[in-house]
Amino acid sequence: MEEQEAVFHSRNSGSGSASASASAYIISQTIFLCLNRTHMSMSDNEDHADYTDNNSSAKRRFRDRSKEVLSKQAVKLAKQAEEHERFINKVTHFLGVLGFGWFCFIFGARPQAVPLVYCLFYVVFVPLRWIYYRFKKWHYYLLDFCYYANTIFLVYLLFYPKNEKLFLVCFSFAEGPLAWALIVWRCSLVFSSVDKIVSVLIHLLPGLVFFTIRWWNPATFEAMRPAGMAGRSTWPYIEDKSYLWMWLFLVPLAVYILWQVLYFLIVNVLRQQRFLRDPEVMTSYRELSKKAQKANNIWWRLSGLLGDQNRLLMYIVLQGIFTVATTALTVPIFLSYELSVVFQLLKISASVWNGGSFLIDVMPRQVILKEKKKSEMQLVQNQKDQ
Repeated sequence: MEEQEAVFHSRNSGSGSASASASAYIISQTIFLCLNRTHMSMSDNEDHADYTDNNSSAKRRFRDRSKEVLSKQAVKLAKQAEEHERFINKVTHFLGVLGFGWFCFIFGARPQAVPLVYCLFYVVFVPLRWIYYRFKKWHYYLLDFCYYANTIFLVYLLFYPKNEKLFLVCFSFAEGPLAWALIVWRCSLVFSSVDKIVSVLIHLLPGLVFFTIRWWNPATFEAMRPAGMAGRSTWPYIEDKSYLWMWLFLVPLAVYILWQVLYFLIVNVLRQQRFLRDPEVMTSYRELSKKAQKANNIWWRLSGLLGDQNRLLMYIVLQGIFTVATTALTVPIFLSYELSVVFQLLKISASVWNGGSFLIDVMPRQVILKEKKKSEMQLVQNQKDQ
């Protein structure tokens, strides 16, 4: 653009009373200046490109170096933790039992504080889990529905605690898909494992939070008065069943469908090449299909009804059926205090039972395999030293 303006200006100045030779001289000088400026501009662009390339290369080297240093430190910490594994497990078990006992006390003595305990748990342990899962290449687990729902719970409790409709949606998620996942996917309450404790609490705590808000919170006791009594509040007391089905069933399903679409776009479209390049990066579908194939259980057979090429589609369909069924069950749970109490006991009992099964059936085998592997590695090391 600058070169065109210069040529246009020189042509205008050359016309008029100036002679042809003078015009030719001016034009030749203008062309020379334009070519010189173009050459300088190209040189500047090349220098800028070289600088940009060098700068990006330096940033890339710094980033790779940082990853290498962090990876080495993580491996070093993992080795140190493995050397003191038994002591760490004892400390974790000790703190886990005390923490769970303290929560049970708060749950009975001061139920209105349970939402605050849940919020503290979320803001502390979910970021720590992301850091740990990022190192293990499991961070795409945090796109699962349980974390999506827990984020909605946090927004409700912190910013919209008096929003009746959002309360019903949160209640549906907490006492529906998240609660039943504890039982169906056999989540284990193992106090010696921080990862298992967090996995259980991610699914268990929301239901207890909304149980206390629905039935035990003094601020909502007025809503539990029988119909016809003076001064009866309207929240969260619901008389219109169609309204109840709308906000406990239909709207939560719409929110679930939104999550499913976003999850599919992120994991199966936008990040597909990432998963193809690195098979160690895990998602829920990869993990569940791997375990189901190994066990050859009912989930593996059901997911193969439409053929191996459509297992992902069948997984989405089965998950949708599970969500519809468990969401529908939240309506009677919301209406009945007795059913709500029984359901809380069922969830806790299932988690404790699965934890006991893990400690008795699974952990001994893991310890034996780990000791066997350690002895084999030590034997190989001794042979190398000789």
